[in-house]
Amino acid sequence: MKIAFVGKGGSGKTTLSSLFIRHLAATGAPVIAVDADINQHLGAALGLDEAEAAALPAMGDRLPLIKDYLRGGNPRIASAETMIKTTPPGEGSRLLRVQETNPVYDACARPVELDGGAVRLMVTGPFTDADLGVACYHSKTGAVELCLNHLVDGPDEYVVVDMTAGSDSFASGMFTRFDITFLVAEPTRKGVSVYRQYKEYARDFGVELRVVGNKVQGPDDLDFLRAEVGEDLLVTVGHSDWVRAMEKGRPPRFDLLEDTNRSALSTLQAAADATYERRDWERYTRQMVHFHLKNAQSWGNERTGVDLAAQVDPGFVLGESVTQPA
Repeated sequence: MKIAFVGKGGSGKTTLSSLFIRHLAATGAPVIAVDADINQHLGAALGLDEAEAAALPAMGDRLPLIKDYLRGGNPRIASAETMIKTTPPGEGSRLLRVQETNPVYDACARPVELDGGAVRLMVTGPFTDADLGVACYHSKTGAVELCLNHLVDGPDEYVVVDMTAGSDSFASGMFTRFDITFLVAEPTRKGVSVYRQYKEYARDFGVELRVVGNKVQGPDDLDFLRAEVGEDLLVTVGHSDWVRAMEKGRPPRFDLLEDTNRSALSTLQAAADATYERRDWERYTRQMVHFHLKNAQSWGNERTGVDLAAQVDPGFVLGESVTQPA
């Protein structure tokens, strides 16, 4: 399952995504965790110290390697340099599988041990002064989008992406790359404002959106969220002594997490697992092509000097049955 966590800054998005990743790892499931937020905090939330988090290889810095590997022998792509963040796979492209070893994972992923399990952690790289003005942070998250376009995952495999805060995800088609999106919302007007933006923009793309109420302290908070988001409210989470200890750098064993919060994480997993039977690879591929053609026309053709529409393989549909080229 491909799963996104979104929400406004300070909503607890990264904390909840890290708890969900820990929960999945504790079940023994294979997990790829991706920090695609403009503020890189997922590594720390998973227990890495400052030096370890800073040493993680940035996907944005390894984009040429990623493009070269994923291009493979696709005859429609003249060179890796002409690939952009929305370039879709076609016949001859190399695909990524959750549990395999490949040059992309070797270069960009690092194992993180978590209470009896381990996950692969990948990060876009930190936001720097060089990303202001002329350069754009979306060039970093573009590496994530390109990988998601070429990633085939099966049942009981999980790719969990901690997305950039707010509605920045709509700057590209990456918000359509997930089986389910968990929007973390506090019981405040600001807390649900991102939900409204997400709901409105994603309406025409079949995005599965569920709300996780965070920092819910009582019936009034719960009633507020129910009134604002209706049936999209999946579960709520309140105060956690375990999380407070984790934020101090002294997390207890994960099996000591409060029962109510463990139950909430199980609810998230059940919601994610339920999307598998509703997967539509043809729609997924069609949306991929839609955003690629949109980007090609608006800036890609001019930047690369080629007609990027020619990269689209009209007979190709991404899916679990697609075989990897030799």
